[in-house]
Amino acid sequence: MKTLTLVITALCLAVATSCSDKFLDVQPKAALAVSVLQNKTGVNALLIGAYALLDGWATAEGAYRSYNVGADNWVYGSVASDDAYKGTIAGDQPPISLIEQGNITSDNIYFRGKWRGMYDGIARSNDVLQAVAVAKDMTDAEKAEVIAEARFLRGHFHFELKKMFNMVPYIDEKIYNPNDLESTKVPNNVDIWPNVLADIKAAYDVLPAKQTQVGRPTKWAAAATLAKAYLFQKKYAEAKPLLEAIVASGQYKLMDRYHDNFKAVTNNNAESIFEVQYSVNDGAPNGENGNIGSTLNYPYGGGGVTTCCGFFQPSQNLVNAFKTDANGLPLIDTFNDADVTSDQGIEATAPFTPYAGPVDPRLDWTVGRRGIPYLDWGVHTGKPYVRDQAYGGPFSPKKHVMYKSDVGTNTFAGNNRLNANNYRIIRYDHVLLWLAEIETEIGDLNKARGYVNQVRRRAANPDGFVKNTDGTAAANYVIKEYSTDWTDQATARKAVQFESRLEFGMEGHRRFDLVRWGIADQTLNTYYPAEAKKRSYLNGVKFIKGQHEYFPIPIQEIFNSKKDGKETLTQNPGYN
Repeated sequence: MKTLTLVITALCLAVATSCSDKFLDVQPKAALAVSVLQNKTGVNALLIGAYALLDGWATAEGAYRSYNVGADNWVYGSVASDDAYKGTIAGDQPPISLIEQGNITSDNIYFRGKWRGMYDGIARSNDVLQAVAVAKDMTDAEKAEVIAEARFLRGHFHFELKKMFNMVPYIDEKIYNPNDLESTKVPNNVDIWPNVLADIKAAYDVLPAKQTQVGRPTKWAAAATLAKAYLFQKKYAEAKPLLEAIVASGQYKLMDRYHDNFKAVTNNNAESIFEVQYSVNDGAPNGENGNIGSTLNYPYGGGGVTTCCGFFQPSQNLVNAFKTDANGLPLIDTFNDADVTSDQGIEATAPFTPYAGPVDPRLDWTVGRRGIPYLDWGVHTGKPYVRDQAYGGPFSPKKHVMYKSDVGTNTFAGNNRLNANNYRIIRYDHVLLWLAEIETEIGDLNKARGYVNQVRRRAANPDGFVKNTDGTAAANYVIKEYSTDWTDQATARKAVQFESRLEFGMEGHRRFDLVRWGIADQTLNTYYPAEAKKRSYLNGVKFIKGQHEYFPIPIQEIFNSKKDGKETLTQNPGYN
């Protein structure tokens, strides 16, 4: 879907002239008449343009940059949680540092970037819906499919805004008038959940169970997205049949090896329900169809992986979460009592022995650490991989990073960091753990345990372990299933939530999950003082309950929302 880069700009040129000034009436060169797009070819071009915004990247204007809007929400879901540090050095991208340190203000350019990226996607979706309504060379069936896809995308973009900012305006094709710049200046005083659900439900009712082109949503992608929206509202009974229908469809399964969810060569596999499609060397300028949202998030050096840029480093807290006990179970309540040893402050030329205690094998597919093979680049050498250990810690990100074997095929010729490793928004493991969550809240605790055990059973597959060159396991991997009945809801709930963290670490979900579970304040206010002993810039950081569940409406968007001299957007509680 990303092989066509489409930018359609509506230009209005008003020139006051006299009858002798006709030479001033110059037709704009980059404009397309609306009528040109009101046909099957034009509608599909507009639809591809809407798909292109799944990664949030539309324009290089000013401070609106690709890493403000990446589909994986690495800043907002991971760095703003207990999963990751901003990394790199203190002075690089200070707006991210402010978010990480709880100094969350409405003038932070990152929030405006995300806001604009999602509303650009909404505008493009509405362009599709307006054009398809009047296209005369399309069958009713063709129109229904396009409308379903466009409404799915519009629902997705609004969903992203909802979980980020909560009270946001909902803009549909009836509100949006491309000839009236004031048309979208509507107040944010209504909860948009019903609109999000209506869009995704409309897609679910029409989309096929399978698509001929990867990247287009299926009925089951819509079902999973709809169920996720219900979970954010704690509507467990509504989400459950949708997720059970996905399981019953038999269309999806867990891949045998966990790490096959993070490789370009296994994009769109049997576990993937919906993913953002990336491509490279396809004619797009500067490789912009690659995974541009993560362009900063690579080892700074060492091993020849890249020379830039050292961002998005896993936290010690996340690494500690992967410890297991003698029975192969997570240390849910005590995991952070002692650290997994690292090479913090140790030169690459000095001896170092990796942590010998038992760990979940998913650790080394989530985190790069010294002494463990880093994909197929060779053994992670520690300090040379990190820009500034004293600031960002000793660990490296891993899930989105290209393999050495990808270079030249699944990487952009001019910049290896732009790669074709898709971002899997929803996978079958999400479905299983969401069902476990639902059973914990309103159903059978042992059914919940069964869903969790499916995920753990896959993680325990020795074929999926990180291995040394001689074929031995690279660390002391010990993981087992829960073998005894779950009888206590509170304990089961913690187990399910902890499993979700392990399964989806560094994938941009963590802060949003903490908020929807209602435990963000207690979790992060435990994390900050403990982690501040290692990262001094976290001293005094607090998650403010009743405020920090959502980010502030970008102040510039509030200023720009004026209509008839009055601002139509209202700021979220606790922010200016």
